Amino acid sequence: MVEDALGHAVALMTEEGVGALTVSEVARRMGIRGPSLYKYFPSRSAVYDALFARGLAAEMAAVRAAVASAAPGVERLRAGGTAVVRWAVENSALAQLLHWRPVPRFEPSPDTLEPARDDMADLQAEFATAVRLGQLTDRADSDETVRLWTVVLSGLISQQLANQPGVPFDEGAFSRLTAQALDVFLSAYSPTP
Repeated sequence: MVEDALGHAVALMTEEGVGALTVSEVARRMGIRGPSLYKYFPSRSAVYDALFARGLAAEMAAVRAAVASAAPGVERLRAGGTAVVRWAVENSALAQLLHWRPVPRFEPSPDTLEPARDDMADLQAEFATAVRLGQLTDRADSDETVRLWTVVLSGLISQQLANQPGVPFDEGAFSRLTAQALDVFLSAYSPTP
């Protein structure tokens, strides 16, 4: 029941926008009455929280798959960054929930947000690995670098979803620039010969 409801919620958000989600519309699409869903989701925010968790897990799985065969350091950073943008373009409704704040007063619960904190720690560790391997300068091993990296990824995602929604990653005017954008970012931290 929960997974079915979340599937209908994603479809609704994809069709009508993230803010259009209502428990009653999800229930209607499932062929049940709204109060039946309150057993699983006590509020609309609870549905959003479950969707945030679902999206975060899917995005993190895409990144893990992309970096699994990549060499440590810069290669893993490129593979992971590309995976984030690709996943977001392919999952625009959930990406909006993860990367933007499209729903007034909704914030993911601390438990739901915890894996994102772990993910950021992993990203910081990968930058530290690239520094240790001599691929990047010491300046790359900082909180600011990690934040700036997320700004670049979010910018690519935002521009693609705002200007060409529904266009595949490889065809998007902005998303197809992902490799170039990541190279420009990483070059700012490249050691001088």
